[in-house]
Amino acid sequence: MGFNSGGATIEDLKSQINIVDVIGRVVPLKRAGANHKGVCPFHNEKTPSFVVSEQKQIFTCFGCGATGDVIEFTKRYYNLDFGEAVEKLAREHGIELKSTGSGAGSQEREKFYEVNKEAARFFYRAFTEGKNAGYTYMKKRGIDDAILKKFGIGYADESWDSLYQYFKAKGVEEKVLLELGLISEKNGKYYDKFRNRVIFPIINTNGKVIGFGGRAIGDAMPKYLNSPENRVFQKKNNIYALNTTKQDVGKEGYAILVEGYMDVISLYQGGVRNVGASLGTALTENQAKLLKRYTRNVVLSYDADEAGQNAAVRGLEVLGAEDIKVKVLHVTDGKDPDEYIKKNGREAFLRLVDGALPMIDYKLNTARRGLNLSTEDGKIDYMKKASEILKTLSPTAADIYIKKLSGDLKIAEGAIRMEILGNNNMGETQTVRRRPVKEETASEFSSLEATIFKVLLVNPYFSEKLLENEDIIQSTLGKKIENIMFEKYGLNGGFELGDIMDSLEPDESQQFAAALEKIIVAGNEEQVFDECIKKWKLNNAVRKEQEIIDRLALADEDNNSDSIKELTAELLKVQKEINSFGGRK
Repeated sequence: MGFNSGGATIEDLKSQINIVDVIGRVVPLKRAGANHKGVCPFHNEKTPSFVVSEQKQIFTCFGCGATGDVIEFTKRYYNLDFGEAVEKLAREHGIELKSTGSGAGSQEREKFYEVNKEAARFFYRAFTEGKNAGYTYMKKRGIDDAILKKFGIGYADESWDSLYQYFKAKGVEEKVLLELGLISEKNGKYYDKFRNRVIFPIINTNGKVIGFGGRAIGDAMPKYLNSPENRVFQKKNNIYALNTTKQDVGKEGYAILVEGYMDVISLYQGGVRNVGASLGTALTENQAKLLKRYTRNVVLSYDADEAGQNAAVRGLEVLGAEDIKVKVLHVTDGKDPDEYIKKNGREAFLRLVDGALPMIDYKLNTARRGLNLSTEDGKIDYMKKASEILKTLSPTAADIYIKKLSGDLKIAEGAIRMEILGNNNMGETQTVRRRPVKEETASEFSSLEATIFKVLLVNPYFSEKLLENEDIIQSTLGKKIENIMFEKYGLNGGFELGDIMDSLEPDESQQFAAALEKIIVAGNEEQVFDECIKKWKLNNAVRKEQEIIDRLALADEDNNSDSIKELTAELLKVQKEINSFGGRK
């Protein structure tokens, strides 16, 4: 049986899953150089001989000989057949796979790969076997023949249908060429998609040609033309040139991510080989996961123009979300890395890498743009932006940057801390944030309590869960009802509304009945109960947050510096807890 979902092939599935994450869930792994090592789950051993390669995405046991990819591990460990293992991995990682029923989908994809490979050869021959504008252009850009060969650079000639006629003679169907974006159709006539362009083959980390990028020679538009998305090519899942540079990335311990094909090729020729391009400025989650296979450290080196810098900011967030340590390199001389390394050389570029800014420093620098920090208004506007950045940090990191900003701007640390607190995670104004949390008095029977009791009346079993959170009931009447329910449940294993009413005073039973009438559970007892607990915990956290803020407002910075640090750390912890509940409602 084969699987596909337009683009979600078996190969795509494997490219989006990290074998270290999958195996690490069931086998304790420790890093050993570029690999991870653990005790083999397939035979008894005391000395670890089970090795997982993140770069190669395979496992091998040197004790029993078991080896394979992530699908093979899943088959062996869970005693599944191939299809069941694929479905399990897809389900656990949120990837939809549709069965083709026969393996025909896999054969179709292999046909697409072969057609792309043959197209790459066609373009390469056009580039190397005779005088052409593509070769002339690349030589003017200063690229050596050996590098052109390394990356398989090709040329699409000016003819309207040379590639089409080539494949037609080979019997390749037009629908295949159309889907791959190698030809176009108009009024029943077919013509080549790429014409008079330098061709950059795009090859995945498994060595398959999946698409092409074409750079116009002259003033033709668009300047760059890429293959359309199809069943073997999704930009979001691939990094240009990583098939060639992945070993260098592993060797150097970090990857340099650039925007364009020429940036990669020029850096590679210049001796900076741990490099790749994101196939567009919008870095994706899947690209970050792919990079994470080979390194946990990335340096972004996008163009110095506004679009490039904005892309860097987006890239920081995507990579950071994958726990990748990321820095941003600012090219000081020249618009892009291609121009810089040609003008200044490898050592100068590596000095820029050494001076690349960590994520928070880059964000803070970006926040300064266009502001005059020598003026009060400039400082105030900057601190508003900076506080939004700092409030996302851990207590230790926040403390470091607060000290740094205090020294740079000559603003008291306490003022910066209060600016951060005043601009809390929900973006509320300071006035609104300092609004006291509503307290239920001992005599108030809240709707939250009524909802809890309604759930228990529908299913008394939830009394056991309430025991774990009994402090949720605060009112005098609520406590009385809670005790009655616990007693009845302990003696009889359950209770009914009449049992509770008989134990209450007339006015209490009337108040209880009125409250219950307003509550509708509608068969979702567990969900409703859990939401009540969540709301209660959220209210407690918000109340605690306010108490800490009030204490910080009263603390003297000079005499209570240690207390301020402790309170700030506690506050950040509470605010993270609030966010974990979905924030204030």
